[in-house]
Amino acid sequence: MSTRLLYVVDPMCSWCYGFAPSLEAVRANLREGVSMDLVMGGLAPDSDVPMDPETRGYVQHAWRAVESTTGVPFNQDFWTQCKPRRSTYPSCRAVIIARRSGLEWQMLKAIQSAYYTEARNPSDVDTLIALASTLGLNVDKFATELSSKQTQTELAADFNLRQQLAANSFPSIAIQKAGTQKVLCTGYLPPKDLTATFTQANLLRQPRG
Repeated sequence: MSTRLLYVVDPMCSWCYGFAPSLEAVRANLREGVSMDLVMGGLAPDSDVPMDPETRGYVQHAWRAVESTTGVPFNQDFWTQCKPRRSTYPSCRAVIIARRSGLEWQMLKAIQSAYYTEARNPSDVDTLIALASTLGLNVDKFATELSSKQTQTELAADFNLRQQLAANSFPSIAIQKAGTQKVLCTGYLPPKDLTATFTQANLLRQPRG
C-alpha cells in the first residue's frame, strides 16, 4: 500500500530552512512505496511595501533563533544589500512552476540558498527568474507563468490542501494512507528526532543486518 507524505513549507520560512538538513536525512531513506510532495504554505501575500521596523526586527530575531538552534548559516548582509518585503507568494509560485518539470525540490533549495546565504531577495521576480535559469528552465516561459492564472489556481489548490490538513505552522509533514490523512509532525525537529518519528511510523528502509 502506497503512502504519500506532504511537506507543508514556505520557501522563505526560516524554520523550514533550518529544518532542511533533518528532512534531507529522512528523504534519502524513505522505504519503497513512500513518496513525499511539497505543499506551499503561503507565509505572506504579495506586497510591494518594504518591511516596517517591527516586522524587520521580528524576522531578524527569527533568523538568529534558527541559526542558534539548528546551526544553519545566515548571511546578515541581506538586510543591507536588499530591500526586504514581507512577500513569499512569488517564491511559492516559483516552486509550483518548477514542479511541472519535476524540479520543485531543486527550486526550493535554490530559493533558500539565495535568500539565506547569498543575500538575494526571492520576493523579487528578477531573483526568481535567475534561479529558474540555473535550473535549466525556459526563463521567458517561467516569467510569464509567474503571473499566470493557472499558476495562481495551483497555488490556491496548495493552500486549500494545507487548510484541509490543518497544517497552519511551517514546517509540517502530513501523511496520507488508506484514504486517511493526518499531520505527522509540526515544527523543527533535529535529524535524530525526525528519524525516530519516521521510524515509528514505518516510513524508512530497514537497515541491512
